[in-house]
Formats: sequence, structure tokens, C-alpha cells
Amino acid sequence: MKYLCLANYKPADMAALPPADRKALVSQCPAKDAELKATGQLRLSASLDGPAIRLQPRGGKTQVADGPFAEAKELVGGFFIIEAPSRDEAVRIASLHPAATLGEDVGWNIDIHPIGFFEQYEGKPA
Repeated sequence: MKYLCLANYKPADMAALPPADRKALVSQCPAKDAELKATGQLRLSASLDGPAIRLQPRGGKTQVADGPFAEAKELVGGFFIIEAPSRDEAVRIASLHPAATLGEDVGWNIDIHPIGFFEQYEGKPA
């Protein structure tokens, strides 16, 4: 089964972190990322940049709105998809991500969501 893992953070706490502390925190990430990759169960990894855009139907048309959309103390800063045979294994694998062990002061954490349907698309549309 595949799992979507959302890596969250608290933007206000991250912004309040002194630059040297932020650099020290982030510099620990490549080694943790390498551990996650070494499992062979990482399927995709990405960071998010900037606020989200929301599309929603309104009055028969698609409405576009720039985020943030609700008062939230956390934002999704990145995501990754892993493959694991069980919930426990998914937790073990996701725990290798930096947001599971570092960044407590800036609210790093991971939400793990089982994926019911997954189809991967590559290439250009016909």
C-alpha cells in the first residue's frame, strides 16, 4: 500500500528562528533524507513553495482563490509518497524523514495518509 506523508511546520515559529539556527536545522536534513531513500520504499518526494491556490465550483464556474484559506498554525511544507506492506512499516519508514525527528521548535511533524487509489502519469498528453 502507498502512503501520502505530509510534512508540516509552523511558519511563525520558523520565521522567528535565528538564521544560524535555521541553517543548522536544515543542514541536518540531507543525511536524514538519504536514510529515507535508502529504504527503497520512497516513491516521490517534494517540497512546496509559496501559498496554495484553491479551485472550487461557485455558480457553475470555477473560482480561483489564493491562500491561505483558514487560520492555521501549521502549513504543509512538503510531501512524500512511500510504499509499505503495513501501517507499522509506513510509520517506521516515515519516521526517517527529518520532520519526524528534527525541528521540534518550529512544529515539524508528519501526517501519514493511506492512499486508496494511485495512478502515475508520465509524458506529454496526446
